[in-house]
Amino acid sequence: MSKKIAIIGGGNLGSAIAEGLINSGFILPEHIIITKRNIATLKPLEEKGVLVSNDNIEAVEYADWIILAVKPFQVKEILQNLKPHLKPNKHTLVSVITGIWIKDIQEILGSDFTIFRAMPNTAIAIQESITCICKHNAAAEQAGFAEDMFNQLGKTVFIEENLMDAATVLGACGTAFAMRYIRANIQGGIEIGFNAAIATLIAAQTVKGAAELLLVKHTHPEQEIDKVTTPKGCTIAGLNEMEHQGFSSSLIKGVVTSYKKIVNDM
Repeated sequence: MSKKIAIIGGGNLGSAIAEGLINSGFILPEHIIITKRNIATLKPLEEKGVLVSNDNIEAVEYADWIILAVKPFQVKEILQNLKPHLKPNKHTLVSVITGIWIKDIQEILGSDFTIFRAMPNTAIAIQESITCICKHNAAAEQAGFAEDMFNQLGKTVFIEENLMDAATVLGACGTAFAMRYIRANIQGGIEIGFNAAIATLIAAQTVKGAAELLLVKHTHPEQEIDKVTTPKGCTIAGLNEMEHQGFSSSLIKGVVTSYKKIVNDM
């Protein structure tokens, strides 16, 4: 029998997950139910065949995979309300809630459930996320399904939960870091003669292509850098100037500073 998925929380993230799973053909629209207090905003999904509801209990009783996509401050109340309707031998839980650990869910529901914690990034909206996943009490078939599901929304990697804060910095904050590099590249492009639209296209596609080289060819960045750095050439001149100005060290410091911020604020 086909698995049915309930997405508790039809905000931007929950809706993006539903949209991506449908667009990829991973699941039939009618096998997804998504909840939100104001279901009017879910009309586009409903028109595609997704079931919509403002009743979380109804959603849980319909599905066997439960994706929790609510705000962190809502978790305790929602899980307490759902607890009488959740069954360890029927329901698998997936949390995509920032800052909520598996132990936080277990404190409310107990330790008998299979629980996945997943951290996608904003590129999930275009099915290009990197999603870091950790698991508790999961059989191989369940882990495989979770991986397949999030692979429809980009790429996935399983990590230990103690690396989730680091994954947030590298995979989520990293989107902003990459955008800042692209913005600077665009500004440089304008200074050397391009208009903003063309500079944006060239900069963004160049970064996309560079990333694909690493993902497809599984090479190290330095290998690809060597291919475009000729003796006395313009590439090495530019790279060396960036390094003199602290390019790599500032990026590394930024990543470490963001990580310390997360850890110290916990």
